[in-house]
Amino acid sequence: MKQIITFIAILAVAQFTVSCGGEEKKPTAKEIAPINVTVSETTSQNESPYLMASGTIEAEQSAELSTRMMGYVTNVKVKVGDKVNKGQLLVAINSSDLTAKKAQAEAGVLQAQAAYNNAAKDYERFKTLFAQNSASQKELDDMTSRYQMAKAGLEAAEQMKKEVMAQFTYTNITAPFTGVVTNKYVKVGDMANPGMPLVSVESPSKLQVAAMVPESQIDEVKTGMEVSVFVKSVEATVTGVVSEVSMSAKNTGGQYMVKVDLKEVPETIFSGMYVNVKFPIASKEKANTTVFIPKEAIVTNGQLSGVYTVSSQQTAVLRWLRLGETFGDKVEVLSGLSVDEAYIIKAEGKLYNGAKVSIQ
Repeated sequence: MKQIITFIAILAVAQFTVSCGGEEKKPTAKEIAPINVTVSETTSQNESPYLMASGTIEAEQSAELSTRMMGYVTNVKVKVGDKVNKGQLLVAINSSDLTAKKAQAEAGVLQAQAAYNNAAKDYERFKTLFAQNSASQKELDDMTSRYQMAKAGLEAAEQMKKEVMAQFTYTNITAPFTGVVTNKYVKVGDMANPGMPLVSVESPSKLQVAAMVPESQIDEVKTGMEVSVFVKSVEATVTGVVSEVSMSAKNTGGQYMVKVDLKEVPETIFSGMYVNVKFPIASKEKANTTVFIPKEAIVTNGQLSGVYTVSSQQTAVLRWLRLGETFGDKVEVLSGLSVDEAYIIKAEGKLYNGAKVSIQ
């Protein structure tokens, strides 16, 4: 029995020795090969050669159509995206009440016309009698007053009919110009109220940009100035000309509205897109503070944007940034990275916080 126990003990010791001797030694953090990286320094502009302003593209001709009548919508002839011609019917509103008023107005015109015709005949007859001394002055004056009242009554009836007929234009909503339906706010059966928008129409044939310029430099923006417009969503740059410059910032918090007409707009650009307008004047607000980095160096995580920098221990450090405007392949850094500070633009492996790096 003792021999068996001794044999088992020797076997266990042997297995333990083999297992310990055969275990692979894992490399430590110091033994991991550093990641080869390429770094660059931030670029700044001591005096920016242009002024950047944000804006949106809009159609020069646009309208939200409404009505001055209250009634049920009986027909909607278009849908969003439809091309329409000037004068084309878009929305019809019930006009039964207006039709009744039209009949009353027409009857009033006929009645006033008959009264005027009789008064005019009597007036002409009494003028002849007065000339022949067969009617007194009072009789002529009375007949003149009757004639003038009949004439005024006819004019009033005709104006009433014109007013009723004019209201029919508000029951048949037509396109004020050739364009595209951009929005539809009602459907058949809805109640239309005075001033309530029914349909929006824009003319895409001519687009412009509405940009906001700070009060410190609005005096340098002139009508006719040629500018560069960068459309962010499609990464396209088009040329524009300043067409309007507002001289009031009463409701815009110190920002002045500037309108820019676009030239040769590609088919990929639409109304509502956000743009950056580059004015050929030196920026006063960004002098000595503007920092740019290339888009390729930016690391994103949800709503956060950052860039990897190199610490004094030659490790990668992810630093979160607050970014500003984008122009071309460069992004403005508002905070998080100072001028002449190095950052990683390219790595031969996957970077992470604390990863050993080797600057190439």
